[in-house]
Amino acid sequence: MRLNLKRPIIFFDLETTGVDPAKDRIIEICMVKILPDGTEDVKTRRLNPEIPIPYESSLIHGIYDDDVKDCPTFKAISKSLQQYIEGCDLGGYNSNKFDIPILIEEFLRAGVDLDIKKRKFIDVQNIFHRMEQRTLVAAYKFYCQKDLENAHSAEADTRATYEVLLAQIQKYEELENDIDFLAEFSTKTSNADFAGRVIYDKNGDEIFNFGKHKGKKVTDVFRDEPSYYSWMMNGDFPLYTKKVITAIRLRELENK
Repeated sequence: MRLNLKRPIIFFDLETTGVDPAKDRIIEICMVKILPDGTEDVKTRRLNPEIPIPYESSLIHGIYDDDVKDCPTFKAISKSLQQYIEGCDLGGYNSNKFDIPILIEEFLRAGVDLDIKKRKFIDVQNIFHRMEQRTLVAAYKFYCQKDLENAHSAEADTRATYEVLLAQIQKYEELENDIDFLAEFSTKTSNADFAGRVIYDKNGDEIFNFGKHKGKKVTDVFRDEPSYYSWMMNGDFPLYTKKVITAIRLRELENK
C-alpha cells in the first residue's frame, strides 16, 4: 500500500549533539520525501554543528567530531533545505516533541523563518504509544516483522518510521489513510510552541504550561506582570517559543 497524499510528506530523523532545542545542534539529517504518486526521494547529510559533540552522544549515534569537521554547517544548507521541504507535511518518530523543535530552532538561528502554520505533523511514536506502548525497534519488529539494523543511524530510523506507519494503517481499522486524520490522531497536546511551554486551552487561548504561571493565560500574565515577557526573552528558552510569545505580545498591543 501507499499513503493517500494530497501533497508531499517528508519523513525525517535527526542525530544531534543532545536533546535541548535551545542549545543542541544537528549533526546528521535524513529526509525521505514521499510524493502523492508514491515516488520517493532520499537525502542524507552530515553537518558540522560548530560545537563539540559530547562523548556520551557519540556513543549513541556513532558520530564524532572528526567525522563532521569538514562538513557544511546547517546555515550553509538552510536555504536549499527550506526549498526542499516547502509545501510538504512532516512525519517522524517522536518528531513532534524532538525533531521538529530542533529543526525549527536551527532554521531560526540561520535567519530562515520557516512557515509551518499550514503543515500537518504525523508523529508515528504517538500512534504507536496509543496502540502498543513500545520503542521504535520493537515497533519495527511488531509491525514489519523485521529486525532494525543500524538503529540510531538517521537513514535506518527514518525508513523504519515510514514503514511502521504504513503497517499501522494496514493493521488498525480505526486509522484512516489520510494525512489530516493521522496528524490529529498522533498529536498528544495542542502546543502553541513546539517545546510545550505555551499551549492552547479548550477555548483556543494561549496559556502557560510551566512555572509559576502554569495554567494562566499568556495575555493576562503579560498584562499583570509585563516583566515576565522580558524575563522569557532574556532567558534560555527556544527561539521559536520567544517568537510565539512575541507574536502574542504584539497582537495584544495592536488590539489596545
